[in-house]
Amino acid sequence: MTTVSPTPQSAMRLRELVFGAACAAAVRAAARLGVADALGDRPASAEELAAEVKAEPRPLERLLRALSCYGIFAETDDGKYVHTDMSRMLREDTPNSLRYISLWCTEPWTWEAWPRLDEAVRSGRDVFDDLYGKSFFEYLHQDATESAQVFDRAMTTSSKQSAEDVARLLDLSKARSVADIGGGQGHVLASLLEKYPALEGTLLDLPTVVAQPDPRLRAGGPLAPRVKVVPGDCREDIPVRADVYIIKNILEWDDDSTRRTLHNVKAAARPGARVVVIENLVDDSPSMKFTTAMDLLLLLNVGGAKHTKDSMIRRISDAGLEVHDVLVVNPYLHAFECTVPA
Repeated sequence: MTTVSPTPQSAMRLRELVFGAACAAAVRAAARLGVADALGDRPASAEELAAEVKAEPRPLERLLRALSCYGIFAETDDGKYVHTDMSRMLREDTPNSLRYISLWCTEPWTWEAWPRLDEAVRSGRDVFDDLYGKSFFEYLHQDATESAQVFDRAMTTSSKQSAEDVARLLDLSKARSVADIGGGQGHVLASLLEKYPALEGTLLDLPTVVAQPDPRLRAGGPLAPRVKVVPGDCREDIPVRADVYIIKNILEWDDDSTRRTLHNVKAAARPGARVVVIENLVDDSPSMKFTTAMDLLLLLNVGGAKHTKDSMIRRISDAGLEVHDVLVVNPYLHAFECTVPA
């Protein structure tokens, strides 16, 4: 009698990991097809869903079966499909939807860049110029406008979700003014101003970014009387005085840009001003699989990097700021509480 030796768990797990692209592609396909939006609260067959999303039933069933292995959708005993917590986050209408984040992380350029990770590791620089003959953001806005729109929607969704967490965490009851540096459309600033009715705010970011701020901050919006929008590049100058400066998810470029931004904050602020640096960390975090993946993608597309707790403290201290505490914002964000020394 011949027996088959069981496959070691480590070998099976590695096989699953090297096929990770299949899982990412399956999530992307489901998001683009709108499968999660088509599936309601009652179980549905692959045939019913295929009719809704205009796909072939058998291939769609194969896609759903693969996704169900990862807890994205679930199959019932009678062969129909139902939502899970993860599949619901692929819906457009779900609070904290991850549909556009899922699309952004699987955009066509990512499939070109990932296979060249070894080149980026050898050289220590991005691969985008070699791939497309231009920098990442030039390519995005000149040659890949659909991808740029996905990027904008993904960043807007992510920023709105984390803004509420930041506002819950920070106590600005003793501050009169807050400046959101490199704050995008101002979602964090808007959340803070809503929480503190006496607070005044400034939003600083590139002219093209602040041209369309959060509707709450625009002329006629409920927070507009308490907001000043300043077009500018924080790497060049920060012409803003405030009691509190928020710097969120912008210190992941090259080291020189990070250094200049922190020095510009210190130069602009009065002694004793509070500076809150908010970043994803690649250590001491329950989301390390997520943040380390983002770290590698930053290496590939712009030559940037996510920080460890120590590397972030070192850069903040080198700029002349004093770090007092590191707080957990949510599973993937930390806040570094700092002050400008007297």
